[in-house]
Amino acid sequence: MATPTMSNARKPYHQLSSCFVDTVPDSLDGIYRSLDNFAKVSKFGGGMGMYFGKVRAAGSTIRGFQGAAGGVIRWIRLVNDTAVAVDQLGMRQGAVAVYLDAWHRDLPEFLQLRTNNGDERMKAHDVFPAVCYPDLFWRLAEENIDAPWHLMCPHEILTVKGYALEDYWGTEWEKRYLDCVNDPRIEKRSVTVKDIVRLVLRSAVETGTPFAFNRDSVNHMNPNGHTGMIYCSNLCTEIAQNMAPIEHISTEVHTENGDTIVVTATRPGEFVVCNLASLSLGNLPVEDEAYMERTVETAIRALDNVIDLNFYPLEYARLTNQKYRSIGLGVSGYHHMLAKRGIHWESDEHLAFTDAVFELINYAAVKADTALAREKGRYALFEGSDWQTGAYFEKRGYTSEKWRALAKTVAVQGMRNAYLLAVAPTSSTSILSGTSAGIDPIMKKFFLEEKKGSMLPRVAPELSMDTWWYYKAAHLIDQSWSVRAAGLRQRHIDQAQSMNLYITNDYSMRQVLRLYLEAWRAGVKTIYYVRSKALEVE
Repeated sequence: MATPTMSNARKPYHQLSSCFVDTVPDSLDGIYRSLDNFAKVSKFGGGMGMYFGKVRAAGSTIRGFQGAAGGVIRWIRLVNDTAVAVDQLGMRQGAVAVYLDAWHRDLPEFLQLRTNNGDERMKAHDVFPAVCYPDLFWRLAEENIDAPWHLMCPHEILTVKGYALEDYWGTEWEKRYLDCVNDPRIEKRSVTVKDIVRLVLRSAVETGTPFAFNRDSVNHMNPNGHTGMIYCSNLCTEIAQNMAPIEHISTEVHTENGDTIVVTATRPGEFVVCNLASLSLGNLPVEDEAYMERTVETAIRALDNVIDLNFYPLEYARLTNQKYRSIGLGVSGYHHMLAKRGIHWESDEHLAFTDAVFELINYAAVKADTALAREKGRYALFEGSDWQTGAYFEKRGYTSEKWRALAKTVAVQGMRNAYLLAVAPTSSTSILSGTSAGIDPIMKKFFLEEKKGSMLPRVAPELSMDTWWYYKAAHLIDQSWSVRAAGLRQRHIDQAQSMNLYITNDYSMRQVLRLYLEAWRAGVKTIYYVRSKALEVE
């Protein structure tokens, strides 16, 4: 189970969820409510993802006054200070990722949040910035990098056009984006795609961030697109679930027994919660189908129980979690699994093996979940979902006889949980289970890792003369093999995966861009850190 589940179970405040995601509305009340939500989540040990794409840009209007808005950076600085002030029960510092769209007018400043040069008043060194990219951006970066790219204010678009551009994706988004670009009433900050790419890559190489979120890929594969859309991911980029901002409805004053009571009513929106666990692939006989199905079934049942046993720091979180019953089963020990079987990371054998293993995990998860739905009831929004219509299976090319039979069963029985699989980084839990972390290659065969201020020796699991040559250090691996493997895994994962890129000082900016483009083409939904050798502590 995930760290919060293990460290908080049996405690009076048994907050068992790992991550939460909130959509920040474009209003003073809304922004401070989101800050308040983050503080409460952080207090009880949860990490946070915050989507700032709805907040108006610097210099935008407030109540008709030109140039009055301070922009998203000012608010992100408040988020930064909240992360430092409210730690996670003394276990770890508050942690938050802030997401912004690639077309938001404040993007250039946003991309310099963590860099070490420039105006210190525009910095936020304790948050993790992330950018939401539409397909159009990567298409231009690949075909015509000198093409103009227009940065606009979401509030201005809403005022002039009457719709929120960030509420669309895919071809519909592209159509509306061009409509906004051609409207002279909307102020544009025009740059080239190359300018943005340079800022992204410079920040990635210097600071490891921004994380990347490919929103069109994510929404295209969303099994619950019938009830909403996904704006961003969480702190570790593996969660992709429907989101909606909390809306203020009214504030009323009542008198009860001579006491005056002020009642504020809000519409709860969709405040994402993720309950995580991982299969320790290095310690599992992944070739034994029956064994794997039993193990996956146990994990799915345990995660479903977390939803009902959980203490929720916010009612918004409880409502969303009970509506969707989302879970995130992931893996750790990926490199351990390959090395143990004598499979080189940089080989076609690796790609074929990972494809087969993750298809088996997904099949076992869907099968277990639909059986659980028959036993305990389906999630509230199953009707009309990709699970019910069969689109989930079609989009992933699951056409074999056993998949078709499962799709029929799902349509009849339903699903217990709206979202099933998400691969988290599993750094701490992999230490406990004596395996390698997440889906990453090992850093080195032997290295020291800092945890809570102490140095921890880490050795490649089951290191012997038999496995020695199969443990190639992360920075020595050709990263395009990692990207291709992520693309194959992504087909079987309904949410996303915490996938890092490991680069050395020899990498050119063009090579790093090529990895981003390769990931986008392969259908990889998110990229976590770009870990450069320069960031490693000797």
